[in-house]
Amino acid sequence: MKRIGLLGCGRIGQVHAASVAASARAELAAVFDPFEESARAVAQAYGAAAHTSPEPILDDESIDAVIVASPTPTHIDLLTRAVQRGKGVLCEKPIDLDLARVDACLDELGELTDRVMLGFNRRFDPSFADVRARVATGEIGNLEQLTIISRDPAAPPAGYVETSGGLFRDMMIHDLDMARFFLGDVAEVTALGSNLISPEIAAAGDVDGAVVTLRSVDGRLATITNSRRCAYGYDQRLEAFGELGALEARNQHPTSVRFSGAQATESAPPIHHFFLDRYTPAYRAEFEAFVTALETSEKPSPGFGDGRAALVLADAAGESLRTGRTITIG
Repeated sequence: MKRIGLLGCGRIGQVHAASVAASARAELAAVFDPFEESARAVAQAYGAAAHTSPEPILDDESIDAVIVASPTPTHIDLLTRAVQRGKGVLCEKPIDLDLARVDACLDELGELTDRVMLGFNRRFDPSFADVRARVATGEIGNLEQLTIISRDPAAPPAGYVETSGGLFRDMMIHDLDMARFFLGDVAEVTALGSNLISPEIAAAGDVDGAVVTLRSVDGRLATITNSRRCAYGYDQRLEAFGELGALEARNQHPTSVRFSGAQATESAPPIHHFFLDRYTPAYRAEFEAFVTALETSEKPSPGFGDGRAALVLADAAGESLRTGRTITIG
């Protein structure tokens, strides 16, 4: 039974706490949040100790690993201190908003970064993982084109956007990692963006919609479409196209019931409207993979290098948007 410490008790921290609680191989030993009320609420819900400083968790030798679910600017500091104390780390994306800080962390920690798993939970989504596995077996022959669509139900508050790092580093970074998961290393990035939804997002210097095209080092293509607003719910789709056919992961609904009548055929209920409704199985599978890495002392995947690579692509997309050029990676 692995003892887990949770660093950060906000919304995403609560998601991870539930994943730990659902596991038969781990227990939530302690939680940290600078806001005492938040720490106490999560601790009481899961029978853990509550702290308003990370030190008791980082210094506790009985805690095997920590989940870093705190605000992005704190990620590097907390993961660095945790791995230096011999703990495994599951760190939410992104590692940091500044690639130079990520590289400095890599220089400081070296091989210790092999203890860090990045929270790209969509790799563990059952549907996306099934498509990826079937592509790997050659079911559609050589993969030629990948299409990823990710649209949020509504735009986030302006205050969030101002500190988020922008659409590419905050939202699309999941899809950029997914593209690498399928295609491998990326050679070129081209981005277009729009401001059609939120004046507040435009005022913050960000876009609220984007289309990014990637070319892998071996010439395969991926297209990623993001929007901060979607009238019909949380739009999450993926298609892999190859020489022998295509594999598609469609949107999910609360039930599989369909209605047919005089006014409609195959009428379905709305798709999921909240990320947790859609991705709870992915978060649970992600955590189980993390526990397996702890048990076997193997390097977890996706790792620190994957987090850095996705940030490189996000920054390249931002540069392409600003300059109107295709950006070469590497």
